[in-house]
Amino acid sequence: METRRIYQAIAEAFHAEGVRTAFSLTGDGNMHWEAALAAMPGVHSYHVRHEHAAVAMASAWARKTGEVGVASVTCGPGLTQIMTALATAAHARIPLVVFSGEDPIDSTWYNQRIDQEPLVLGCGAAYVAARSAKLIDHHVMEAFTIARSERRPVVLAAPLDLQKQAIPTGTYIPSHVLMPEDSPRRPDPAQIERAVERIRAAKRIVILGGRGAHASGCRAICEELAEAWDAALTVTLPAKGLFEGNPRYIGVTGGFAHVATRAVMEQADLVLAVGASLSSHTSDANALFSPEDVIQIDPTPPMLKHGQTPARQHVTADAALALAEIAEWVRNDAPRSPQSGWDVATHAKRVMTEAPDATPRPALNGYHDPMDVAAALSKAAPSHWAHVGAAGHCAWFTAHIHGRDADNTLTIREFGAIGNGICYAAGRWAAGGGQPVMMTEGDGGFLMHVQELETVARYNMKILFCIFNDGAYGSEIHKLRADGLTDHGAVFGHRDLAALARGFGISGTRVDDLSQLPDLVKDFEAGDGPMLWDFHVSDQVMAPTMRRQTQSSPLRRQQPGGASAAKT
Repeated sequence: METRRIYQAIAEAFHAEGVRTAFSLTGDGNMHWEAALAAMPGVHSYHVRHEHAAVAMASAWARKTGEVGVASVTCGPGLTQIMTALATAAHARIPLVVFSGEDPIDSTWYNQRIDQEPLVLGCGAAYVAARSAKLIDHHVMEAFTIARSERRPVVLAAPLDLQKQAIPTGTYIPSHVLMPEDSPRRPDPAQIERAVERIRAAKRIVILGGRGAHASGCRAICEELAEAWDAALTVTLPAKGLFEGNPRYIGVTGGFAHVATRAVMEQADLVLAVGASLSSHTSDANALFSPEDVIQIDPTPPMLKHGQTPARQHVTADAALALAEIAEWVRNDAPRSPQSGWDVATHAKRVMTEAPDATPRPALNGYHDPMDVAAALSKAAPSHWAHVGAAGHCAWFTAHIHGRDADNTLTIREFGAIGNGICYAAGRWAAGGGQPVMMTEGDGGFLMHVQELETVARYNMKILFCIFNDGAYGSEIHKLRADGLTDHGAVFGHRDLAALARGFGISGTRVDDLSQLPDLVKDFEAGDGPMLWDFHVSDQVMAPTMRRQTQSSPLRRQQPGGASAAKT
């Protein structure tokens, strides 16, 4: 009887599931599996320098492709290193399968032994313990079924000694063969009728698109309805670029909104939310619109999100099907009369041409204003570059980089974790068939996983790292100063990140003059590998989201005049 090792059987099952890309850091617990998978036809195996990076890269790859991402780490300390990336993927509902080892079954003591399952479950992921030789195919199928059907990460863990046992050769049945066909949910006619009645009564409508609208291919019908209703078009941050180029597109709504976007949102009497889960960030904690203003179109709308009810009226259906039925009702309606002060096209032009914040700027002391850097990148970066926006204080500024559609924009920040920019950019590049990627991030987040520059250089990934270097953790210094406390624990100084990049074999430039950008763009375009631009920005320019937070701080309100600590 022909046999194979269990690690080979698991690798063959992954390959049968369609896995052709995997991100790994190899160790005792996963190296045999990884080597077996990498040797299979068509597989691209990326080896990283930190376990977190493997899961973060797989997350970006999965978000871009819509497929199950695959990462692999060893047991014990390898598994504990991925907690933040795993929790982020769970919060963002990203389907992943992470293959890890487990300590040996037949060992009385093992140096890296730890109870892994509670750690994984605590992150919101699932744990499948592959401890049966007879059921090994079932364990793999279970992991992929959970990842696909529940859209969340799964850790599939197999003991080291079990992996090396021999089992009979068999045929694996992929999970998607057994899963029922997912049919789009059709709308309830009564819900459509109530929605149309509300739409006809509204004077100023905003159509808000989320990732569900993008996935359902709703751009064209949203634009058609916006034209018919004299409505504005806006998006959530994860769906940024969905309506790029439309004269009614007013950019991202929520806490990151442009001042002109906020003006439109605050005038609206109806928000038609299409495929958006409506987090607190989207409504800016109800400062831009309230749940009573919203009709939410979603097949499974959350009744509670971030501690509040996102919408009072729903159409529980596939976004494209619901909009098609709404369009049939309203196509013969009379044209709407323009409303006083409701000039959507003018506001949309302001979003694309004016500074996103009208607050007077502080003295820059020779540093760049991050708003100016974002505007310069928006103007200089070609539209065929993908843009990966990382989290952190600079994310508000980089949210106003325009010029590319939703397919070429990636943001994953549901868990609020910084330090993922390099990893997300690498995962996005791996998913993009060599498409150039521009990543924007602050120096604090960038330095958290700077070792992955070696990974980027080794695979010669065409990634442009644009670092908003304020020499500090930006969010923390502004909060500390607002509360009258010293900021010394969050200030590190403007390090020469261009020189650091060159140490990894990557072309690095400190950009002192923004007029350099056209020539630098040509240099990046002409090359075939990565590059880093280091922008030394002022730590005195505060993002409006941070300004609103600090103004509402109880400590801030207690201080006469809002006294703040001197810069150390």
